[in-house]
Amino acid sequence: MSSSTLLLAEQLIARPSVTPEDAGCLQLLAERLQPLGFDCERMDSGPDGARVSNLWAKRPAAPTGIAQEAIKTIVFAGHTDVVPTGPLAQWSSPPFTPTQRDGSLYGRGASDMKTSIAAFVVAVEEFLQNTPEPLLHIALLLTSDEEGPSVHGTRVVIEQLQARQQAIDYCIVGEPTAVARTGDMVKNGRRGSLGGRLVVHGVQGHIAYPHLARNPVHQALPALAELATTVWDKGNAFFPPTSWQISNLHSGAGASNVIPGEAVVDFNFRFCTESSSEGLQKRVREVLDRHALEYDLQWTLSGQPFLTTPGELVTAVQQAIASETGLATELSTTGGTSDGRFIAALCPQVIEIGPPNATIHKIDECIALTDIEPLKNIYRRTLDHLNALSLAAHAP
Repeated sequence: MSSSTLLLAEQLIARPSVTPEDAGCLQLLAERLQPLGFDCERMDSGPDGARVSNLWAKRPAAPTGIAQEAIKTIVFAGHTDVVPTGPLAQWSSPPFTPTQRDGSLYGRGASDMKTSIAAFVVAVEEFLQNTPEPLLHIALLLTSDEEGPSVHGTRVVIEQLQARQQAIDYCIVGEPTAVARTGDMVKNGRRGSLGGRLVVHGVQGHIAYPHLARNPVHQALPALAELATTVWDKGNAFFPPTSWQISNLHSGAGASNVIPGEAVVDFNFRFCTESSSEGLQKRVREVLDRHALEYDLQWTLSGQPFLTTPGELVTAVQQAIASETGLATELSTTGGTSDGRFIAALCPQVIEIGPPNATIHKIDECIALTDIEPLKNIYRRTLDHLNALSLAAHAP
């Protein structure tokens, strides 16, 4: 099999862009986009030695008689960085040597998410070939800091765009969202992630003299049991109920005859739009205070929940999938967080759609060759639908 999308995906996979490295991916993409009329701006960020590569590439529409601000902007967003390979000896072929085998393309990033990025670019190329003067501003937002801390990547670009008052109306993120076949599931939202580190203070002492000590584990357990059984909310039509889970619990002085002086509990909320991060923090503190614990508590908000309800973008994507694959796609908000959480702060309609996610982050990551062209065509058909919508809205 050979296609423009496949060839570009192979070129990207061949670059060992382990987070936060970009390994030249963005330069390759910029060289592909500039002849199409894109203004390619690097917004690299972060300290020396851990510099993150960011690209904001925008092609403005140039109609006559219509104000630029009246034309809607669609952004394709993604990341060029990949997770580490793991033991090289366990790969059937080198992870940065794209290999076609048994009907699939193998390589790190094949499904997460270099093929999606290749499909973005080729879809735009084909769309502009057929529609050289669209009534849409088209942009790409690409970063090398999604698989890592996600501090100097998409978040930074969005902050700069907000400072410029750059409007974004639609955004498609190329995360691998499908279950069995490209188009069978898209993400129209994600849960928020709120982490906490609780340190419960006690008094260390000899285990034979408990009256001279105060065991923080014993003190914390009733509060932790209450938190574990609390119903935080009931979810809604798009999200499951908010969940609270302990991820780590540490205590002890390393000896069996010593009552520890403190207990450390790491926990995380995956919360839906029925709860707020502020409300969850308040309720946790109420439980801890009610149990009269002496404690310190630090919070880390990784992302707020976001939701795109059925509307222009959802309809355009659904129609594109149905036209290309015949599938009636499922809308879902399951899974972890993505850079969509940062983009949603600026863009009211964010959808994630990409290939099946069965092999992401695994040894021998791959994508079925038969998923590649449909993915590109779905992106192109979405552009067709949105451009037709814009033409109708501005028709005399």
